[in-house]
Amino acid sequence: MVNRDKEILVIGIGSEYRSDDRIGIEIARSLKTKNLLNVEIVVESGDGATLMERWKKAETVILIDAVSSSAEPGTIHRIDANKQQIPSAFFHSSTHAFGIAEAVEIARSLHQLPSQIIIYGIEGSTFGVGGVLSSAVRAAINPTIKLIIDEIKSLTDIT
Repeated sequence: MVNRDKEILVIGIGSEYRSDDRIGIEIARSLKTKNLLNVEIVVESGDGATLMERWKKAETVILIDAVSSSAEPGTIHRIDANKQQIPSAFFHSSTHAFGIAEAVEIARSLHQLPSQIIIYGIEGSTFGVGGVLSSAVRAAINPTIKLIIDEIKSLTDIT
């Protein structure tokens, strides 16, 4: 449970020019329109060093990115990185050799992982050059937004 006065950092990850890889950016932009209290929403390319620097002072982080794990396109994965290891192959569509999985594991080994770090990965199917999401990935936008908003509410709910 986080303090209501503490900000939750949401990072949408991706490339606008690689089809389904843009899903994290699309969801982050949609979340910004929701005017969520105590939530900072940013967009990053997915470079691991940049991510580690961005979340350095954050208590709670939610990452959103496209994944490629051979699941059905549009499948929404939720990973609690404080409790689970992240297979680097999960994000093998990334253009960065040092991406999310590596950043999380390095931060974990250095005891610099945020108190809470949740990753929402949307299974992509098309990662080539292009600016259009596949229909299966586009269909996952609203359900993912709902899951993230529910997550934020549960993290900030004082009982």
